[in-house]
Amino acid sequence: MATISNVVTNTCCASPTPLLRRRATAMALRVQLVLAVVAVVVPALGVVAAGGATLGVNYGQVADNLPPPQEAAMLLRALNATKVKLYDADARVLSAFAGSGADFTVGLPDRLVPRLAADPSAAAAWVRANILPHIPATSITAVTVGNEVLTGNDSAMLRSLLPAMQSLHAALAACNLTSRVAVTTAHSLAVLSSSFPPSSAAFRRELLPYMAPLLAFLAKTGSPFLINAYPYFAYKGDPEHVDLNYVLFEANAGVGDPATGLRYNNMLHAQVDAVRAAICRANYGKAVEIRVSETGWPSRGDDDEAGATPENAARYNGNLMRLVAQGKGTPAAPGEALQVYVFALFNEDMKPGPASERHYGLFKPDGTPAYDVGVKAPTIGGSWKGRANGTSGGGAGGLVVAEGPGGADGAGQGTGFYTVSAAAHKVKRWRCWESLFATVVLVMASGLCWS
Repeated sequence: MATISNVVTNTCCASPTPLLRRRATAMALRVQLVLAVVAVVVPALGVVAAGGATLGVNYGQVADNLPPPQEAAMLLRALNATKVKLYDADARVLSAFAGSGADFTVGLPDRLVPRLAADPSAAAAWVRANILPHIPATSITAVTVGNEVLTGNDSAMLRSLLPAMQSLHAALAACNLTSRVAVTTAHSLAVLSSSFPPSSAAFRRELLPYMAPLLAFLAKTGSPFLINAYPYFAYKGDPEHVDLNYVLFEANAGVGDPATGLRYNNMLHAQVDAVRAAICRANYGKAVEIRVSETGWPSRGDDDEAGATPENAARYNGNLMRLVAQGKGTPAAPGEALQVYVFALFNEDMKPGPASERHYGLFKPDGTPAYDVGVKAPTIGGSWKGRANGTSGGGAGGLVVAEGPGGADGAGQGTGFYTVSAAAHKVKRWRCWESLFATVVLVMASGLCWS
């Protein structure tokens, strides 16, 4: 700080009048104040959870009754979600979140994959139309090329996936954006030939000709490997033999891996470590980060969809959020905080398939919670009359761990699993950051007026 003060003062020493000295001193004090505030605010805002873990949310829009993106932004703020994943590059959404600080993963739809693979200029055009208009106001940190392409039945798509990713990466490199925007693709667990015990997992043999060079690309570019992992499907498929507590992150005997001696007390970690073992078997384990790009639990399903209830959805997503907040890794990589994207922000009424597909949302389209996990959602305006927990207040709440008697925030009865609440101190903390930023802006603005 002293160095900055000296530099500012020395620039005024050619004719050191009392007025110039006072202005120099005032400027030095203002600079010091700005830096002090930034030094406090920036690290504090970055610590969303221990170990650098943050909550991500998938923002799907396969529906005809969703609120505008500006109002969806309010709900994401209520969740304290710092990462958002889209399945396209919707300009309305990206513009609505300008300046929000949220990191976006955007999607390049399946239908465009063959075009980008065949024509590199198409990748450059896509970047110009979908990325450049929004950076840097909206933080875009990754692009997913297609979704679960390798487990589809279109052989042309399989052959096109990696060339399309390479074309997109080259287009980003031409704009000097590769250090900011990663290029990757998301996979279903069906890319594995087996998943348990985790250490024995491997990629399906017929996919290796595509998977091995794709892993090489991810390792070379420093991009993550994305997996869509749903323990719900395992329970739905065999509810008599799959322990519900094991898939809901609750107390259970756990399952051991005889080859490694590691013990798993939840299925999601076992699934992630199965992917890790498959990557290691392909010799790219140390260089590729694994992220869970989708996971969730439906609050409703058809009669034959076991476990699809509001209570189980609350237990799964609530416990998952607690796990993420702890910043812990999996048994095979305990020091690596697992990045997770919950599926999904809203129930989507136009999704095909069984009823569960339309009931993965944390929120209903009107902005009210889809099930009772204690979220005090903000009331969203316009024609969307969302009322949270029977209230109509407009304040945005945050997620707070509340476990056991009284809960971690001391309010209300504990539930035995992670609950979500809008404790007042969370709202006050957010407002404190806002006031500190306002101070920075005012100080900087006043500096511009010196003459």
